[in-house]
Amino acid sequence: MARIIIGWTVIFHLFLRLLDIASAQVAYSISEEVNTGTFVGNIAKDLNLNIQELESRGFHIPSVSGRKYFEVNLKTGVLFVSERIDREQLCSASLQCSVNLEAIVNNPLNLFRIEVKIVDINDNAPSFRVKSKHFNVSELAAVGDRFQLPRASDPDVGTNSIKSYKLSPNEHFSLDVQSGGEQIVSAELVLQKALDREKQHVIQLTLTAIDGGKPPKSGTMQIVINVQDVNDNAPVFGKALYKVRLIENAPKGTLVINLNATDIDEGMNSEIAYSLVHQDSDDTTNNVFKIDSAKGEISVQGSVDFEQHNAYEIHAQAKDKGASPRSAHCKILVEILDTNDNEPEISLTSQVTTVREDAKQETTVALITIFDKDSGKNGNAHGKVVGDVPFKLQSSYKNYYSLVVDGPLDRERVDRYNVTIMASDEGTPPLSATRVFTVFVSDVNDNAPRFPSPVINVFVKENGPKGQIIYSLSANDHDLDENSKITYGLLEPLHKSATSYSAVSINSDNGDIHSLQSFNYEEIKTFQFKVQATDSGVPPLSSNVTVNVFILDENDNSPAILAPYSEHGSVNTENIPYSAEAGYIVAKIRAVDADSGYNALLSYHISEPKGNNLFRIGTSSGEIRTKRRMSDNDLKTHPLVISVCDNGEPSLSATVSIDVVVVESTGDVKTQFRHVPMKEESFSDLNLYLLIAIVCVSVIFLLSLISLLAVKCHRTDGSLGRYSAPMITTHPDGSWSYSKSAQQYDVCFSSDTLKSDVVVFPASFPPADAELISINGGDTFTRTQTLPSKEKVS
Repeated sequence: MARIIIGWTVIFHLFLRLLDIASAQVAYSISEEVNTGTFVGNIAKDLNLNIQELESRGFHIPSVSGRKYFEVNLKTGVLFVSERIDREQLCSASLQCSVNLEAIVNNPLNLFRIEVKIVDINDNAPSFRVKSKHFNVSELAAVGDRFQLPRASDPDVGTNSIKSYKLSPNEHFSLDVQSGGEQIVSAELVLQKALDREKQHVIQLTLTAIDGGKPPKSGTMQIVINVQDVNDNAPVFGKALYKVRLIENAPKGTLVINLNATDIDEGMNSEIAYSLVHQDSDDTTNNVFKIDSAKGEISVQGSVDFEQHNAYEIHAQAKDKGASPRSAHCKILVEILDTNDNEPEISLTSQVTTVREDAKQETTVALITIFDKDSGKNGNAHGKVVGDVPFKLQSSYKNYYSLVVDGPLDRERVDRYNVTIMASDEGTPPLSATRVFTVFVSDVNDNAPRFPSPVINVFVKENGPKGQIIYSLSANDHDLDENSKITYGLLEPLHKSATSYSAVSINSDNGDIHSLQSFNYEEIKTFQFKVQATDSGVPPLSSNVTVNVFILDENDNSPAILAPYSEHGSVNTENIPYSAEAGYIVAKIRAVDADSGYNALLSYHISEPKGNNLFRIGTSSGEIRTKRRMSDNDLKTHPLVISVCDNGEPSLSATVSIDVVVVESTGDVKTQFRHVPMKEESFSDLNLYLLIAIVCVSVIFLLSLISLLAVKCHRTDGSLGRYSAPMITTHPDGSWSYSKSAQQYDVCFSSDTLKSDVVVFPASFPPADAELISINGGDTFTRTQTLPSKEKVS
């Protein structure tokens, strides 16, 4: 029992002694890299300890993290350096660096805290991660273009860290050093004078980083500028410096900022790829952020810890995809904030579902309220429109905003907008919320109907049925609904007597052009009219088109035999002498065809008797000649049936019968025309018709020429004014020449041709798929082009 009491007494006394243990803290300061044994301070004196008792009381200082930087001389009580101290190894990049020691003495037990502050010295020179940096710079780079330079690193801190950069002298580039405030000292290369690759294709510079030590230390890096051609516009960021706030511990994939750089080039030179630029291996943004190379969205991909880093400086690059890519750089300062656990709320008070595309600036589209459940700065929320849209937010009263028009609208280009509104509070860190509103753009009648071409050429076969659709016009209007509903109508001619407008009608709804008559190529070969397309907008808009109608000839006329011979049904007689030599001209058959072109191209044949071996006929001339001399075995009378065929499809023909009588002497041979009185030939109905036809053709030709000249002089709408006037030339041999600019068409008639057709077309005729017939020398026909569906044009 006594032992128990004694034991509790001892424990009680020890407890009282522990209560007496006092703690104190002594602070010292010493520079790094001092020599071993350097005096730090008299710790016995500073702690009021008896020097003679230090050894007996077991005074000692435990090691720190396995390293014993300081020891105490127990005889003198002096604290001295026992091991080399490297501040950069001990405290990394921290501005404040200290070693906390514990001094322990026994009898009685006491614990003393000692803080030794390690003062940085300028023992490290700045250095670059790479020895050289290459830049590919277009020779079209604009003066003032900036190029982000690699950042040098210096383990020292404070005044001994990097303070400035210096560039070797040159005529093209200068250095822009950015320092102070929140920014780390960095440098950008600025183009001061335009480059010329043909004069100097490589520029070598030296970049020097200088710290603030005394004396200062420096490090260098070589910069090689490769001057390249083409791609003369670099991407441009909206800002050179962006500041955003991000809540700590943000989940992976959190959007930090949506960068938007523009490039006014085209094609691959305007396609932009975004990337993050890491200055060195110690860059704090490594593995923390990523960027979408196509969209420019910077998001979180790693851990964001406020206790580790309360701010990040991101260097972003936008590079185009041209053959010689150019780039732009910007900085994004990301501030990491704590607390503030409520996001702002965006509510729509009222909204106009649609806005007219001709709405003026400041037109209100919606009323928006932004509310934050937090209070103070955390509850002060502000909104803005994100993205490139023609809308903006205007603050009306406290948390109330108006979404208004801030740019031109064009429904035909964009018929709806997804307007993204972002609200951010002023908390620490600020929280933000976004909401997307859809704004529809309503149509106004700002687009007139448009035809594919101001002039349209239509080709119609003659003898077509009345009421047929000869062409379907179609105009296009980019507007909507009633504003795009088009009606068609014929424009009234300047001269009410114009027959072209009585020849066609148009369906006002679908633009189908109907013929009001069956066209006869021999009466009318071409005519023109105008069609107007009008939309149903208020006010209505319209446009015109000129329609040229060309009538295509059909083979609807049979050849006609000319005097002195008559067609089949009566017999014509010709005498030849028995002594006629081979090649003797017996008769010459003449015929005409009211059609044109190939349809009027005639050929002559002996249809009966077949296999005749005494006579032959010129296929194109119609001359009947003997093949050989007469013999006693030949008949005295030879009945011949001559067939005249045109070249149409199907071919039409006429026949004439001639009895060739063989006489003994040339005195009995009558001339071809002896049996036809001259009076009858001169005044026959057929000759009268031919004379009238020739006069009509001549009048039509003159009227056509006068009309073309009048249109050329007086037309003001420009639909036909762009065509050069044609030129008609009469040749001594009776031929006509039609020429327009560099094109020339010749129509030649022989002296035997009693009927011809002359058609004067606009300069745009013939179309590329037309076929022309030239009559040369009276009997030779030359095809120059082929029409669709094998139609023929004279």
